[in-house]
This record gives sequence, C-alpha cells and structure tokens, in this order.
Amino acid sequence: MPFDDDFRTFFPVPLFRVTYAVIHGFEKTSHHMTISPYAGKPAVPALLANIPKLITAYYTLIPDRQVQDQQVQFGTSGHRGSSLNTSFNEWHILAITQAICQYRSGKGINGPLFIGADTHALSEPALASALEVLAANQVGTMLAKDNDYVPTPAISLAILTYNRGRKDGFADGIVITPSHNPPTDGGFKYNPPNGGPAGDDITGWVQNRANELLTAKLAGVKRVSVRQALSASTTHYHDYLQEYVDNLGSVVDLDLIRSSGLHIGADPLGGAGVHYWQPIADKYKLNLEVVNKEVDPTFRFMTVDWDGQIRMDPSSSYAMARLIGMKDRFDISVACDTDHDRHGIVTKSAGLLPPNHYLAVCIDYLFRNRPGWGADAAVGKTVVSSSIIDRVTARLKRKLYEVPVGFKWFVDGLLDRSLGFVGEESAGASFLRKDGSVWTTDKDGIIAALLAAEITARVGKDPGEIYRDLVATFGEPVYDRVEAPVTPEGKAALKKLSAQQVKSTELAGEKIEAILTTAPGNHAAIGGLKVATANGWFAARPSGTENIYKIYAESFKGNDHLKRIVTEAQTIVDDAIGKK
Repeated sequence: MPFDDDFRTFFPVPLFRVTYAVIHGFEKTSHHMTISPYAGKPAVPALLANIPKLITAYYTLIPDRQVQDQQVQFGTSGHRGSSLNTSFNEWHILAITQAICQYRSGKGINGPLFIGADTHALSEPALASALEVLAANQVGTMLAKDNDYVPTPAISLAILTYNRGRKDGFADGIVITPSHNPPTDGGFKYNPPNGGPAGDDITGWVQNRANELLTAKLAGVKRVSVRQALSASTTHYHDYLQEYVDNLGSVVDLDLIRSSGLHIGADPLGGAGVHYWQPIADKYKLNLEVVNKEVDPTFRFMTVDWDGQIRMDPSSSYAMARLIGMKDRFDISVACDTDHDRHGIVTKSAGLLPPNHYLAVCIDYLFRNRPGWGADAAVGKTVVSSSIIDRVTARLKRKLYEVPVGFKWFVDGLLDRSLGFVGEESAGASFLRKDGSVWTTDKDGIIAALLAAEITARVGKDPGEIYRDLVATFGEPVYDRVEAPVTPEGKAALKKLSAQQVKSTELAGEKIEAILTTAPGNHAAIGGLKVATANGWFAARPSGTENIYKIYAESFKGNDHLKRIVTEAQTIVDDAIGKK
C-alpha cells in the first residue's frame, strides 16, 4: 500500500477550493432522460477524471458540518460522495470508522472486521484512513491477501463463514465502494454480523455519531499512522479470493457448465472481481475468457453511459456497448459492476437483457432446479420490479415477498432460508446454495452471471430465448422510469403519503386494485406510493439528492398504455401531495 507516515505532508492545505468540471454533453428534461451524444462511445480524454486532483482533494478539503451536502449521509448503500465537492473526504471516513468502532463496542461485537475495497481511486485512501482508526481502536481487522481488491459478495461470505455456529465473538465488515458510480465517487458501507447491508437503525446511529465527530473537529477519533496500523498486532490478512472461489460450486452447478463446453465471455469492467474470474475458470476448468483485465482509476476503457458520464453499470446498454459488440463470439457474455454485486447478461438471442427480464428467468429456472431448497422458500422482489415476476412466482406456487427499495430488506430472509431467490430491478440479486443454506446476504453479481451459463447449459436455450417463452405465456410487459420536478416540501409530502390521499379510482382506463404506501411483504414504508391495476402499475419515490421524484411504471398492454400510466401517475401524485 503506497502510504507512509509522511504521506500527508505532501499535501499542504490549498488556498483555493479544488473544482472539477466534466463534459456532460446533454440536456436533462423534466420528464424523459435525454441521451448524450457521447453515449455508448469510448470515453474521450476530456471526460476522464483527474486522479491527482481527486486524491489531493480527499486529504485537503475539510467538510463544513453546517452544509448538508458535506455531512455524513447514509443512503440505501452507505455514505457516498466525491472528494471534489467535499462529500467524501478523509474527515468523513475517519469519523464514520470511529462511529462504527463505537457501535461495535456498544453492541458487544468483538470478532474480526472484514474489510475490502474496490478499484475506484478514492477507495485506496479511504481504506488507509479506515485502517488508521480501526488499529487505534484495537479492532481485529482482516485485510485482503496481497492487498487485492475485494468484491462485496466475498466480504459477505467471509462474515457469514466466520460467524457460522458461533454464539459470541461475531465478525462484521466494511465495504469500500460507490458501486457502479463514476470514477470521481467514493463509497463506504457497513455490514453487521448478518453479513448484509446495515438496516436503518444501524446506519442512522452511525450517521448521527459520525456527524457529531465532524462537529467536534474529530475530537474523540482515535487514530495511528498507516505504518503503525499495518504492523499492528490486530491487523491480519484474509484470502477472500480463495475462500470465495473454493465455495462457488456449492451455489452454481459449475460441473454442468464445464461439461457443456459453453464459451463464456466475462468483463469485470475494471472492478474488484478483476482477479477472480481467471481462478474460477482455472479451478472449475470452464471455457471462460476474461475479455478485459485492465484496472485504471479513470476507467478509460469504458464506453460512456447515457448521460455522458463514465459509469460501470452492467445494466446499461451504453456502458456495456463493448461487450454487446462481442456477443456473437461467445455463447453467453457476462459483466459485473465495480464491486461485483450487480450483474449484466448479454445473450446471442437478445443482446443485453434488462434486469427485470433476467430476474424472471432466474426465478423460473431456480425454483424448478434446486430440489435442495425448502418447499416454502419464497421469492423476494422490490416494489419497483416487474410484475412478470409476480406471474412467474404464482405459476411456481411460491410465496412472493415484496419489499421497499433496498437490499437490506432481504437480509433476514436469506439468512433464515425463508427466501430462496431475491432480486432488485437494478440488477442486484442473490440466492441460496444448492442445499438450501445461505450463500451471501449481500448482492452477488458473480453467481448471477455464472447462473446464466448454468441455465443455458441445462435448458439448451439462452436466458433471452427463455424470456421470450415466459412472455408468450404471461404477456409482455413494457417498463419505464421517468423523473418529474418537485419542491423539497413536495418530496417530504410524497414520502409521508397515505393511501387515503389518493382520490383516483382509475388508472389508464383500468380500475385501481391497490394503493400502497407500505410494502406487501414486510409492511415497511416504501417512502412513496405504488398504484396497481390488473395490467399495469406505477410507483413514485422522491430522490434522496435532487428536487425530483422518480416514477417507475409498467404495462402489459403496450407502449401507449404505458404512456397513459406515466402521464396520469404524475397527475395522481401531484394531486395527492397538493402540488399546484
């Protein structure tokens, strides 16, 4: 790790604020997203992040506790931000890590803490900052062997493996990643002993304590130098890669994939699993080719996403343009985002599968081909995932467990085996081992990707062809997500909406059958509204960061019906929140 005691002395506090501009090349309308002229094309030099500026800003810009955007804010996936706008800096990470140490201590969590980072530029300095605090607090810390990058599911697996059968001395973990976000972003997540993303009660406590430490100008934060941390008796190394690869055969039928000879193309998109794919291929003798082994903090090998940003999103046809272009070279092509908790599946028959399509295929396949799973294992989905999942689940005679947006809602069900497969519309999923025991309680893009090969090998059709079969049976849904402007007051009203505030009885010519402000599965607030009819639905949720709300909508009656749903959704929401 390229840090020593004197590292910080190279960064005198500047007399100016570091600013950073990126060419967006698009105009965003209030309704539909406008596509950038750069979308799907190789990144031009002007789009690349200035990594020295990014790292300098991490160490030199100090957050102002009075500015909301510079506070510690845990969203659905931990604290995220960029050092360039003072939302992800050294002070944030020192404060969050100290808060986590105090949370562990208060809860009697005294086993090892498994920590890993992805390939984003800010992940390495954040790891160094976290180590300074963990060592000073005498927390047993498990770093990756050879200082390798660590995928999110490998940390979840390590926590669960360590905790299996224990009554005390539980382990937990920290995942340093902003997921598929642009190269200038950083992210920091806490996974408690259940191995999954922390719930609101935990993140709320950690967030509040971290902000108190920021207000106190880090008084109360214990830290030692990185050099001391690395040589501390509490700092150990863990072989995440070996543990993960060795256990993979318990969750996906790798023997079947090997014997089929399927030619698989895998693109790590320069992410944390970049060193995992070849050992998987070698150990299980798969005909798998890693199409890109490059790691570069600018991610210059990516094609640009829809809005002119570089984003390692495996569900975006723009970000995946290179792998889509190779689809005829392979029987199945797969990719994962930067921390490898999301999947992208490219088939010869259909190109890149939308996440909802692939989730439906996975559910239909797994519950027919996992005899070791309990007869009562249910299907987990989020309220904004496709209703074709509901129809597939009903045919399988399985229970549907529908929850608000956020993978944390699935953790307990995976842990107690009451959920067999869980998935999000944003291409995150996990499922049980073949024997019905828990695999990970966080999203796992690698198993979802390899499952596509297992399905193709067993069924003799790729997931794109299987989805066409499902559509022939259940009807073809069309899906959209749009944005609408709203005031901060309107956002607050939408979040607290009750079903009684919706006065409409029809949506796009159909009788409204359900008005939901809590999820049917666990009755947790969805932070917005979902309205459903026999052949369509919409959900509306306020953005956590912008003065907009997002409308998710789906119809089984075609694009014209979908457009009506979207238009009427905006009217229904605006009326309900009293927007003039």
